[in-house]
Amino acid sequence: MDLKRLVSTRRALHGIAEAVLAGPQYRRHKDIRLRVTPGGFGTVTDPDLRVDGGELVAGELRIPIAGHSYASLAGAAGVEASVLQHEVYTEGPDVQLDATITLDPAAFRHLAHCFALGDAALRRLTPEVEPVLWPEHFDIGVTLDEVNYGVSPGDTWLAEPYAYIGPWKVPPGPFWNAPFGAAARMRDLPDADAVLAFFASAEVET
Repeated sequence: MDLKRLVSTRRALHGIAEAVLAGPQYRRHKDIRLRVTPGGFGTVTDPDLRVDGGELVAGELRIPIAGHSYASLAGAAGVEASVLQHEVYTEGPDVQLDATITLDPAAFRHLAHCFALGDAALRRLTPEVEPVLWPEHFDIGVTLDEVNYGVSPGDTWLAEPYAYIGPWKVPPGPFWNAPFGAAARMRDLPDADAVLAFFASAEVET
C-alpha cells in the first residue's frame, strides 16, 4: 500500500465524514456520531447519508465522489457542507469546502476494511455498547471501564491504520507503547479475531 496515497485518501474521507455527514447531521440534531456501514461509513440519524466505495449514497441517489468538492458533494445530496472544527471540537480534518476530493480506490478499500474489522471486534468485545465513528479524530471506538478501545485509520502519530487501547490512566510497562496507551498496526492484525485478541490483552496488562 502506497503510504502517500493512503494518507491523502484518509484525509479526504475525514473531510467527508465531518463536512458532508456529521456537519449536516449536527445542524439538525446536535449529534456528531457516525457509524461504520458496509463499504464505508454513514450518519446515525437524519440526513441519511453514507459513503459506499467511491459514492455518496443519499436515499435513492448514488453520487460519484470523484471530481466533487466537499461543498458540491453535499449540495448534490441535498444538504449544506458544514465544518465542526473550532465550534464543536478543537481537532479535525481542517479541509477547505471548495477543495476537490481525490480518493485512491485501493486506499479506500483498505481503510474501509480496517474500519469493518474494528467495528466487528468492538461489537464482540462489548455487545451492549454501540461503536461510534467520531468525526473529530476519524476513529471508531468504545469506552469500557475507563478504557478506550478502537481503530484509527492513521493520524499524525502513526500514518497507517492501527488498533488502540487507551486507559484513562496509562500503567507503566513495555506493553504500553504509545503516548495514549497501546497500539498495534492493522497490517499485523489480519482479521476481527486478531483485533479482539489485542483488545483483550489489556485485561492482562492493566
